[in-house]
Amino acid sequence: MSLGMSEIILILVVVLVLFGGKKIPELARGLGRAQAEYKKAKEAFENEVSEFKAEVEKSSADAQKKVSAKKSTAKSKK
Repeated sequence: MSLGMSEIILILVVVLVLFGGKKIPELARGLGRAQAEYKKAKEAFENEVSEFKAEVEKSSADAQKKVSAKKSTAKSKK
């Protein structure tokens, strides 16, 4: 379900009629800023997720070390 060339041209004509030639560059700038903000937020979220994942993996590894240490201590006491 993609747009053909005639549909795109019709949409552009309607936008031009509704907003006028002077308002379109302002709208385009606004869309560009919105896209930049979206990218920043997406990257920040991905960084936060990767940091959380690393933290969980580190704490999991630390917990495994503690369990191993307790098992070896229990064996040495026997």
